[in-house]
Amino acid sequence: MQQFEIVAEKRADQGKGASRRLRRAGKAPGILYGGGKSPQSIAVSNNEMMLHLANEAFYSHILTLKLDGAAERVVLKDLQRHPFRPVVLHVDLMRVDEKKKLTMRVRLHFLNESTCAGVKTGGGVISHLMTDIEISCLPKDLPEFIAVDLGAMNLGDTLHISDLKLPDGVEPIGDAEQGVVSCHLPKVIVEEAPVEAEVAAAAAAPAGAPAATAAAAAPAPKAEGKK
Repeated sequence: MQQFEIVAEKRADQGKGASRRLRRAGKAPGILYGGGKSPQSIAVSNNEMMLHLANEAFYSHILTLKLDGAAERVVLKDLQRHPFRPVVLHVDLMRVDEKKKLTMRVRLHFLNESTCAGVKTGGGVISHLMTDIEISCLPKDLPEFIAVDLGAMNLGDTLHISDLKLPDGVEPIGDAEQGVVSCHLPKVIVEEAPVEAEVAAAAAAPAGAPAATAAAAAPAPKAEGKK
């Protein structure tokens, strides 16, 4: 299993101005909380965080936080990024209590999409209705991801949260009947047929007449007279 280590330092300055100064120095502000201890404001290296965040496993792993020479086990609970720059605006880390269950979001990995009967012989497509799932488990049971095998899916099938095979000690949170993935026929866009009057007008127009004037060439309907 991969190991991730974050080096942090305590910070005393608070407020938007202090956070801007940290970011100019290549650091990101954060908070460390939980585990029966007081919250602690921290600062971490922005470059180090960006490298970690490029790895999907980082989001659902027990991380090692080095703070003032001491090591603590933590998980990533929240993250704020800049809309378009590679900058972490704020990070929330939670201390891990080995005896208490965690609530985390874990990525779903879909297997055998292209070989299931619904796609291979039924001409269907796969739609991912969820990309991750919220779970509850002890820290020792935290999975890196949840595998979803689509090998037995047929056209028209939908897998729900209740259909997922979760590792021992892992419980899903939320509506058990919420859809996770489905197999269905692709949508076909059908163009509307031309209006009959436009077709007749085009046929009545002189050869070589522009298409825009074809409708004008059609005779106008006669008004009915009074009896």
